[in-house]
Amino acid sequence: MSFSSEVKSELRAIPLGSAHCCLAEAEAMAAACGGGLFMLETENLGLAQKFFEAQKLLGMRPEASAKCSRPQRGRQYFVAAGDKDRADELEAQFPVDSLGKKGKKGLSDCCKRAYLRGAFLAAGSVSNPEKNYHLEFAAFCKSHGEGLARLMGGYGLNAKLMERKGRYIVYLKEGENIVDLLNLMGAHKSLMRMENNRIVRDIRNNINRAVNCEAANIQKTISAALKQIDDIKTIERIAGLDCLSGQLEEVARLRLMHEEASLKEIGGMLTPAVGKSGVSHRLRKISEIAENLRGGLL
Repeated sequence: MSFSSEVKSELRAIPLGSAHCCLAEAEAMAAACGGGLFMLETENLGLAQKFFEAQKLLGMRPEASAKCSRPQRGRQYFVAAGDKDRADELEAQFPVDSLGKKGKKGLSDCCKRAYLRGAFLAAGSVSNPEKNYHLEFAAFCKSHGEGLARLMGGYGLNAKLMERKGRYIVYLKEGENIVDLLNLMGAHKSLMRMENNRIVRDIRNNINRAVNCEAANIQKTISAALKQIDDIKTIERIAGLDCLSGQLEEVARLRLMHEEASLKEIGGMLTPAVGKSGVSHRLRKISEIAENLRGGLL
């Protein structure tokens, strides 16, 4: 089962709430599928069952049917309100539209969560957190997509809207935002799985960065040592190491004898001992002398 399927399975198991929340969730399902307030057409049997249950709790007499018009599309499920008077009454009493608003006061917090839950059940998906972070809702029109983005933005989520193949997609890319949305919708088990994956992924990334940094430092040290040895051998070949001052000659000979030693280790071998910066300064002087000899300046 994909991570998206796990999230939807968990959300479908959440009991429908009060009349307001139930209506908000049902309206979000229908709007996401392009239907009216009390009509749903979907290939997802679980979604059809949830919508049917919501209609019953709202006091409707829902009618359900299924057909398979084209084999490649699979079976289509239809759920529609069977009580027009009750539908009109609910619409007047709880005027929820596809933008997630309710009258002038706006939806309550619990109804906003229910709306997001219904929208995700109908047209949402989320990638496997072990691979990347991406959650999206598909919307049939731009205004519906803008409404979903605005609704999520009210919770501080950085939702973006784009057009893809004639449909509008509202999406989140940040792992923290996706975790927050799962929490808002009530998918707490899925949230914990994603958080665990985020922790493992962050640890793995930190380890990789540390290893890469260490490898780069080692390579840098090796390259510097090879350059120092080449400079010293150049001096030895052209003028001999005894042309160097006592301090420089001592460092040069130790460098040749201990090619893999660090500057700190070489400094400890000197008499008296010298710090890393002191050894580095002497090696730079040796490098300058080598460059002058190569250029015939000495």
